Amino acid sequence: MDEATNSTHACGNKSDPGEDRCLDSDFEPSKLGTKDYWEDAYQKELETFRDIGDVGEIWFGEESMSRVLRWMDKANISENAAILDIGTGNGAFLVELVKHGYRNVMGIDYSPASVELAKNILQAEDLTDVTVKEVDFLNCQGELKGFDVCIDKGTFDAISLNPDNTKEVKKLYVHALKDALKDQGLFAVTSCNWTKEQLLDRFSEGFEFVQELPTPSFQFGGKTGNSVTALIFKRVC
Repeated sequence: MDEATNSTHACGNKSDPGEDRCLDSDFEPSKLGTKDYWEDAYQKELETFRDIGDVGEIWFGEESMSRVLRWMDKANISENAAILDIGTGNGAFLVELVKHGYRNVMGIDYSPASVELAKNILQAEDLTDVTVKEVDFLNCQGELKGFDVCIDKGTFDAISLNPDNTKEVKKLYVHALKDALKDQGLFAVTSCNWTKEQLLDRFSEGFEFVQELPTPSFQFGGKTGNSVTALIFKRVC
């Protein structure tokens, strides 16, 4: 699946390049920001996988995973690095990480159906040593610590649509991310809702911008923009 056919679950609110949004303005609340929505979605994908072996959607397409893996190669991320996939969904990225040689990976999701689906897919790939846990990242109470790399591919987008106090949940996300990463640990975030400037503003405290990863661009009204933003941050004291 390429970028042109990526998932639109939590997308659709991205500014076009001609718009001038406030840095951290919120989107309209949506069911896409609720646990019930994702539990229902992954329960259906779990049933489909059990019936016909279809792993379901890969958020932002396979290229989004390849993009992060290419960055990890160039950044010389150790094969023994502790890597956390935040909002692992169907666990497809966990499969790719292990196939790429990474030995210490963990996936978390607050949806029990997602965790069950990911475990089923990993088992089908004979990757039974990969840890997948049912964890609410916003309320993990220090359970997640010591990671060298944290990866988010659409989860921050989804929680930003939470109907219940979206400003607070975004703050909780940043706090949880700080707790999970080691000092100088790296954070790779891919978003279809937030621009580079908005993400830089949101992760300005406790993080240092490292680089932007190339993503497909489009033109609108004579200006060029990106349908997906992918940034790397470093955890700093």
